[in-house]
Parts: sequence; C-alpha cells; structure tokens
Amino acid sequence: MENRKRKVMVGLSGGVDSSVSAVLLKEKGYEVIGVTMEIFDGSLKVEGAVKHACYGPSEGVDVQAAAALCKKLDIPFHRIDLKMEFRDQVITYVREEYLEGRTPNPCVKCNQRLKFGYLLDKSREAGVDFDYFATGHYARIEKTGGRYILKKAVDATKDQTYFLYTLSPKQLSHILFPLGTYTKQQVRQIALSHGFESANQAESQDFIEGGDLSPLFKEEELVKGDIVDESGNILGKHRGIMHYTIGQRRGLGISSDRPLYVIRIDSKNNRIVVSTRENLLSGGFIASDLNLLTHDRLDSTYRLKTKIRLQHRETDATVSPHDGGKVKVLFDVPQMAVTPGQSAVFYSGETLFGGGIIERII
Repeated sequence: MENRKRKVMVGLSGGVDSSVSAVLLKEKGYEVIGVTMEIFDGSLKVEGAVKHACYGPSEGVDVQAAAALCKKLDIPFHRIDLKMEFRDQVITYVREEYLEGRTPNPCVKCNQRLKFGYLLDKSREAGVDFDYFATGHYARIEKTGGRYILKKAVDATKDQTYFLYTLSPKQLSHILFPLGTYTKQQVRQIALSHGFESANQAESQDFIEGGDLSPLFKEEELVKGDIVDESGNILGKHRGIMHYTIGQRRGLGISSDRPLYVIRIDSKNNRIVVSTRENLLSGGFIASDLNLLTHDRLDSTYRLKTKIRLQHRETDATVSPHDGGKVKVLFDVPQMAVTPGQSAVFYSGETLFGGGIIERII
C-alpha cells in the first residue's frame, strides 16, 4: 500500500516535538490524524504554579495548542478522555511507590499503560481509524530478522528509549517515531520554518505542575519523621518520605562536617537514612518486571550496558537470569545511588535489549 493511503494517528502534546512529527508524516504522504489525551481531572490544587508539566491545570492550554496545530495543518483532531485511567494507573502507582519508600517512574508507566495502551484503544472506540500510531519521542525502530527492535536516537542528548523499554516488538510494528533521525536543533528549525509557536518552547521534565508532590497525598500520609545516620542517631526531621530519593543531598535541612546523602528510605519506621558518598555505591541489583525486545526470554548471561536512571551514564554490567523470572545485574564498577522503584534499561550497542524495575540492591 502506498504511504499516502496509510493513516497515522499522532499523539499531540502541544509541544514542538509532536508538532514537528505531524508535519514530517504529512510531508511524507501519510494521512495524518491528531489526538491528545486529557488526563487532568481538577483534583490537584496548585497555587501559583510556575513550572509547566504533564499533569496540572494548564492542560487546557496544551489541548488548545494541539487543536490549533491540527487546524493549521488541516488534519482531523480528537480529544480522548483518559482522566480515570490516569488516576487509576499512574497516580495510584506513584502514590503507592512513594509510600513504600520507593521512587517511581511515572513517565514509563504512562507510556506503558496510557500513551501506547488506553489512548489507542479508546481512540478506536471513538471511531478513529488508523494504521500506525506516532509520537514525538526521540528513538528509532528497525526490523531485523523479522523482529521489530528499538534503537537509540541519532541525537544522543535527546534519546528517549529509556522511557520506551516496556514496548513489545508487536507494538513497535505499528508505531512510528519520526524524530529518531533528527537532532533537537533540526526539529526546532523545522518548527520555525512552519511558524509554530512551540518552536522555542522551554522543555519540561516535571510530572506535576509546580513540582510539588504533596497534593497527591492525604494530610495524614504527609507524616514527618526522623533523619538518622546509619547508627540510628537522629540528625534532623524530614517532611514526609515521598519528598526524598536515594542519592539526594540538597534540601535535607541537617548540618554536618561532611556531605551527607540519602542512602535508604525506611518506610516501615518512617525514617530517612543518610551517610557519606562512598556508602551510596552499589555493586549491583535485582530487577523484576522484565521486558525484552531483542529476545523472547533471558536464558543465559549477557554483557550489556546498563542505565539505572535517565541521566545516568550507562555502564558495563553482567546481566543474568535470577529466580522467579527476575534478573541479576552486577556492575563492573560500583555505581552511585541505585534506586529501588526506578527503571533499569539494558543496551547492546545502539539497540535496546530490554529493561525492568529495580527491586533491591545487592
């Protein structure tokens, strides 16, 4: 079938990346349809928020921007209500993880359950007909040996494969990432050439508008507690364990003759444990919820590059099967701030091998 006969539904956020994705696909001859998901249900009370984010009262501005783009490009536009799904699948997950003393990754969960899940299903239910789904993620999809795989973006500084490791080869066969071979600078230039207002828009990495997680929790859950050293000596007070993460140094509100970092979050006793930098180092971890893209199963030991958070510089590690379908990861060189709840993603060269959720440090 010719490209011009193929229908592509593009997930629009109102930002520059998704906008340019729609333009590129239209220029290639696809029949493009714009869609945006509405996720903010009004329950989050943000006072004077200055940070733009995925979830918050400024969602209406983003929806209007997406609608205006579609009008400019003369393509259909649809809004899909995913407020309940976002609350049940993402907000609940974030709350439960923080209350358990873990650090969640809402972007990974949102991609897995909403953006590449409910959004497609509910769009079809609403009568939207499409062959492919496209987003503004910086990543590349290739077919090799009859299998669809995910590869890093050409622009290494913008690569977003870390957030996409939960996708399956089957899903990848119906997904397009138009920006995978472009740099961010090129994308902004394309946006400028089309007169898009989003061309010079500042980027946001925040999950919640304003950056404060407090509105997600009940007042009785925002319980203050002790900040202690490894011997249990009380050094200060914390303002609720959900405000802290492994490796955090700033904002602890304690004085010491040497820099102290959060090394453990003790949810059972409502304590934040701090220590020196050297005690942040870990030799490895156990991960669960494994998803593989290049193999059907992990049946032997592999030497892979491992990334334990988005800004982490991937490092050499030995990855091997562990009990109960889990994976054991041993670093060649101990790494800083391995954080339970965060995603660990494995690479073989430019190819995303798979990933999972860090369960515990070893």
